[in-house]
Amino acid sequence: MDKEKIKFKKEKETLLIPLYCKYLESQKTSPIIKDEKAIEIVNGIEYDFEHLEIPKQTYVTVCMRAKQFDNYAKKYLMNVPESIIIHLGCGLDSRFNRVDNGKVEWYDLDFPEVIELRKHFYKATDRYHLISSSVMELSWLELINPNKNKPVIILAEGLFMYLKEEEIKTLFKALQDKFTKSIIIFDSYSEMTAKGIKNHPSIKKTGAIINWGINHAKDIELWDNKIHLIEEWYFTQSVELSKLDLGYRLVFKFMGLFPIAKKAHRILVFQLGT
Repeated sequence: MDKEKIKFKKEKETLLIPLYCKYLESQKTSPIIKDEKAIEIVNGIEYDFEHLEIPKQTYVTVCMRAKQFDNYAKKYLMNVPESIIIHLGCGLDSRFNRVDNGKVEWYDLDFPEVIELRKHFYKATDRYHLISSSVMELSWLELINPNKNKPVIILAEGLFMYLKEEEIKTLFKALQDKFTKSIIIFDSYSEMTAKGIKNHPSIKKTGAIINWGINHAKDIELWDNKIHLIEEWYFTQSVELSKLDLGYRLVFKFMGLFPIAKKAHRILVFQLGT
């Protein structure tokens, strides 16, 4: 069978970074995250992954990030199994497969060309939906019929750093207008990381542009009085650190001693609405 040829550029091409990281990790005896779908997709597409020049620390961080997003999804589904989950900028990720409880209603959203590629590996069902749209073309919200009795959880993994702050504010306002109450989970760089990341080898290879970082998560609450910080999670907290070799365990332990290092890249959880 012919492999699917990949012709993505810039921000779209970066979706191949977490895909390949999970592909490599899944072949370990004791992986941070196990993703059989990543193995299937990497074997089913035509792309030179070595071109990305993914550093070891990025590979480790990407896998820990994916596992923590999985943990959040499982946590909220454990509380309310029939929740609605919207995965913004889903790329080729298989989170629905990894956390599906048989009751969740799930929406995966990404650019039309990304969704077209996804359709070769994922099939929509009555509970699993594919939406072809840019995150900022907000008409996609019309495709979601919220149920007042179902919580809404929005995931944005590896996404907001490519948007501008005004775009994120606009998105938050649209989500608040659409849903009475929702939880949004996303990862964020500090301002210093956002400025320096242009020298990251994988970012340089793809030509992607990083637009946003924020130093103090509580500052987002100033955007609107109905935005509330629930949690700021640091990679130094990950239980998966035990699976790393000694050198990397020591690196993360050292990072944990300094707020500027901990906040370089972290995951934030906010409630939108009353």
